[in-house]
Amino acid sequence: MNQPELLALGLDGVLIRFATAYSDAANSAAQHLAAALTSDPIPGQTEIAPGLGSVLLRFDRLATHRADILAALQHRLAAPQTAPSATQHWTIPACFGGTAGADLAEAAALAGRTEEALISELCATDLRVLALGFAPGQPYLGTLPEHWQMPRLPALTPRVEAGTITTALRQIVLFAAPSPTGWRALGRSAFRPFTAATAEPFLLRPGDTLRFTPASVEDIAGLIEKGDPLGGAVRSFLK
Repeated sequence: MNQPELLALGLDGVLIRFATAYSDAANSAAQHLAAALTSDPIPGQTEIAPGLGSVLLRFDRLATHRADILAALQHRLAAPQTAPSATQHWTIPACFGGTAGADLAEAAALAGRTEEALISELCATDLRVLALGFAPGQPYLGTLPEHWQMPRLPALTPRVEAGTITTALRQIVLFAAPSPTGWRALGRSAFRPFTAATAEPFLLRPGDTLRFTPASVEDIAGLIEKGDPLGGAVRSFLK
């Protein structure tokens, strides 16, 4: 992987870009840098936001200058990057197909698998949180094998519900809120990755891993009715 680019972004931002196309190496590098800057901020730093292959840093223009931020970043990037010290792993119940996953049959056909085989493969895979975005706390998960490299839908689905599990481009998006989407809906969970009115509004962090476990439509409906944002999910901490 080449040396990252340091790009000015607006009056108070710097984008540290590791790649212009997705790679696991660029994603890991972005997550590691973001973790380091969060635990040990540069003087004047006000915000860190990691993406799929980049990190956005914002700074206070009254407290520092862009040149100082760039110099500090170059120093940080020259040092070996270390991974975050702890990672969360989640097991999340979900149902698939039917009204919860209206595009499952098409996705299976594109992947050259049966619906059962595709979901069995998905539920046997530990997915990593690659980035949060599009909506608060909403995770992009992956990456999946090559036969999951399917395009987005040719037209938007007007609305999917919170908890909908969708796929495109070897990734999974677990919707944090109702939304239109061009990704194919496979199923639904009762898990809510973002809930503003709780003490822990953001449940997932970049670098976390999660695995879906099959449940019935009735089970997921019951979990949704309870209103618990965990939605039956189990969290463990890995060192």
